[in-house]
Amino acid sequence: MDGRISKKQLKTLLSEDIETVLEEVVEAMNQARPGHIIDDSEELVRTAAGEFRRRLFEKALKLRGDSEAFSPSAPCPRDTDSMAK
Repeated sequence: MDGRISKKQLKTLLSEDIETVLEEVVEAMNQARPGHIIDDSEELVRTAAGEFRRRLFEKALKLRGDSEAFSPSAPCPRDTDSMAK
């Protein structure tokens, strides 16, 4: 494989996460008071979406392969060039 991932692979890995974010959004919306839907639900929905986004990216990176992902602890190519001098 050339390092590419498929929508089907990612969707399979995210099935539980999708259900979780949907449940959290539905709960936030249903708990919101009439006339205060945005005030009561916006932050809860934003938090749920942010957590989903984090899990989505983590799982996509894992699919892509750890060897191809950026590692903050790995030396930068510029750093290795300057070390050789």
